[in-house]
Amino acid sequence: MSSHSLPGGTWTSADGLTVTRFGYGAMQLAGPWAMGPPADRAGALAVLREAVALGITHIDTADAYGPRVTNELIREALHPYPSSLLVSTKVGANRDAQGGWPPARDPESLRRAVHDNLDALGLETLDLVNLRLGNAQGPLPESVETSFGTLVALQQQGLIRHLGVSNATAEQVAEAQSIAPIVCVQNLYNLAYRQDDALIDTLAAQGVAYVPFFPLGGFSPLQSDALAAVADRRGATPMSVALAWLLQRSPNILLIPGTSSVAHLRENVAGAGLELSADDLAELDKIGG
Repeated sequence: MSSHSLPGGTWTSADGLTVTRFGYGAMQLAGPWAMGPPADRAGALAVLREAVALGITHIDTADAYGPRVTNELIREALHPYPSSLLVSTKVGANRDAQGGWPPARDPESLRRAVHDNLDALGLETLDLVNLRLGNAQGPLPESVETSFGTLVALQQQGLIRHLGVSNATAEQVAEAQSIAPIVCVQNLYNLAYRQDDALIDTLAAQGVAYVPFFPLGGFSPLQSDALAAVADRRGATPMSVALAWLLQRSPNILLIPGTSSVAHLRENVAGAGLELSADDLAELDKIGG
């Protein structure tokens, strides 16, 4: 399978960055709640290699997953990386012993996080770094001038190619863009959680990608009678319908569903290729209404 035959095809940002719209999120390769090593290390490595074999050119990770676990798996499985592969990572939060995500957005923490990602991934330059804002409950109103400015300085030093923001409000996106260009926004968004509808459309007009995390509802999968009804009618799984809906929602939406199973990865890719009808879309729109 080539990148052109993956569901959704490819996305090219305003500055010429091109990736497959169907990507892979590595969070689930770590242990439970993204803490500790995987139960099946060989299986985790196989998933990463299969993702690239399927033509996926966008893998999302963070040094906080594990911590360090997913980055080291990515390096072991794929280094030296194919020239077409973009590995995106996030900085701005650490992990505590309880599995929490305490913010770490002071300049020194951000600089250390960038170097930790470079070291674990075996890179001299990170393809894409997203600044994670807010907390585990969602975005918070705060200025990004100092934190995003720190990443811009690292970009100017040649340590980062592209920048994005994550868990951000529309106001924070605009503030970041007033400081330096961004290529993506990574926020919580799915069939049932559509607070970013207006932001997605604004970004699409700007040539900026939107990457929904928890596209299937997070650790608790989406439960909806309407979703189940459409899936039953189409002979598909609810997960397939949810992914297909995202690809049809806007051309700038990039998917990063995660899994620790090669079979499940293949199912996700196949399922996202489902073409939803106008009636399907109308029924699904009731979920977020």
